[in-house]
Amino acid sequence: MTNATTALPAPEMEGGKPLMTAIRERQSAREFSDRQLSPQTLANLLWATIGISRPESGKLTVPNGRSRREVTVFVITAAGTHRYDIERHALETVTTDDLRTLAGKQDFVATAPINLIYVADYTRMPDLNPEQQLVYSSTDVGFSVENAYLFCASFGLATVVRGSIDREALGTALGLGPQQRIILGQSIGYPA
Repeated sequence: MTNATTALPAPEMEGGKPLMTAIRERQSAREFSDRQLSPQTLANLLWATIGISRPESGKLTVPNGRSRREVTVFVITAAGTHRYDIERHALETVTTDDLRTLAGKQDFVATAPINLIYVADYTRMPDLNPEQQLVYSSTDVGFSVENAYLFCASFGLATVVRGSIDREALGTALGLGPQQRIILGQSIGYPA
């Protein structure tokens, strides 16, 4: 494991399709071209998914109960795996290994250009019982997943959310602790 950090370009907060058009065109797709997302598109996607929208207050682009920020997004590509650092709008390298085969059980996951893995850290929710932790963290992940869907619809990308993941194997590869739980995965790329 490594801890190199790569700053992302500042998110562009203009452009894309109108919201109602993006909602109408939102859909799941399981076929992706091998075309890679540009650094700017990746930066915009991650910001839309769970970035800081109001720097003066630190508020996110998604609702988050009590601002616990228990959700971490990992970005898995052919070139390696990175943790999205919300505060710095940067990627921290976890490994340079291609973990896409661990990111989901469907065949297309291993070739999708981007797989986002949503992980809940229950140490940030000590006041909640295990059932509440799962409910609140799953709800918070759902907000991020939908923002990613709407971003993809707005900018011509294909995406699908997935629950079929070998959580134990991927968790080990990501170096997750016992209080961290993989909630969902989401494959993203340009349509095939």
